[in-house]
Amino acid sequence: MKFRKLVLTLIFLVCVTNLWSQEVKKFKIHTIAFYNLENLFDTINDPTKFDEASPIMEMNTGRSEVYKKKVHNMARVIVDIGTDGAGNAPAILGVAEIENRDVLVDVVNDPLLLGFDYGIIHYESPDKRGIDVGMIYQKAIFQPIHTSSHTLYIYDDITRNRVYTRDQLLVSGNLEGDLIHIIVNHWPSRSGGEERSRSKRVGAAKLNKRIIDSLQIIDPYAKIIIMGDLNDDPINVSVKDILKAKAEKNEVELKGIYNPYESFYKSGLGTNAWRDAWSLFDQIMMTQPLLEKDYSSFRFYKAFIYNKNYLTTKRGRWKGYPFRSFADGGFTGGFSDHFPVYIYLIKEVD
Repeated sequence: MKFRKLVLTLIFLVCVTNLWSQEVKKFKIHTIAFYNLENLFDTINDPTKFDEASPIMEMNTGRSEVYKKKVHNMARVIVDIGTDGAGNAPAILGVAEIENRDVLVDVVNDPLLLGFDYGIIHYESPDKRGIDVGMIYQKAIFQPIHTSSHTLYIYDDITRNRVYTRDQLLVSGNLEGDLIHIIVNHWPSRSGGEERSRSKRVGAAKLNKRIIDSLQIIDPYAKIIIMGDLNDDPINVSVKDILKAKAEKNEVELKGIYNPYESFYKSGLGTNAWRDAWSLFDQIMMTQPLLEKDYSSFRFYKAFIYNKNYLTTKRGRWKGYPFRSFADGGFTGGFSDHFPVYIYLIKEVD
């Protein structure tokens, strides 16, 4: 495991050439990622939750074996995200669709991840289905300073009853000395149709905006990363009108938000599919200070969708879709019905 410690960061070279000399700059690179783990529930019935409706609890036999395979599959994906460029598993990973802290403990203790010494941040949400968001981080790279969970109060447009959904997780900490803030989201679903459910996601975006504003009141130059399964595309009202996220870096003003995934969406790329149409619900956005060209501290470099071939369904009616874990009442041996997304942050070093 000592070898893994030696590759916690990768130094890569960028050569800048002019007529007189060649300047070589060295950068440190870290992966920041988000992954919807698709119904990562344990096999224990929790009487305080509606977890009995989860796919694994609906199985009559083989639950323990399925759970172990599901956990290992999640670890397999996590260890791979961003390694092509960073040479390391994610420094920070936000997650959605987890039942509790215990399932994350099992994931980070999988043999594939154990050597990375991941810490866990998790709060129980009031979500009716019993699913939460959370975050894991490599302790040698990121040190949390403050964490908090922010409840979303929304109501059904017709019944006016409260809709119990996921809290939003805020984590502030030092990424090798740089203060950054991470907001992990899983906004309300499109159950009942996009139009009928739109107000719920608008409400989620407004809560997100309040969290962002509270950080920027303290520090207008705060480095804030917004990530999650938004159940909306980059062009929807919640993202474009409430968060006012921009698709072009040069249009982002101080306190503004940049969304690199809008260009992915307009190019026809997605992270999840339904009825032969792709959506890009999984996104990572950031505030303007992460876009500056002074690389003496960590800045945004590039965004990606982790859609490697092994994460794609090879045959059948879902061919080409993300290779999900559960379908038709059973375990498929797959991973998730969402592709992960990730960005690289880079910092110049001597």
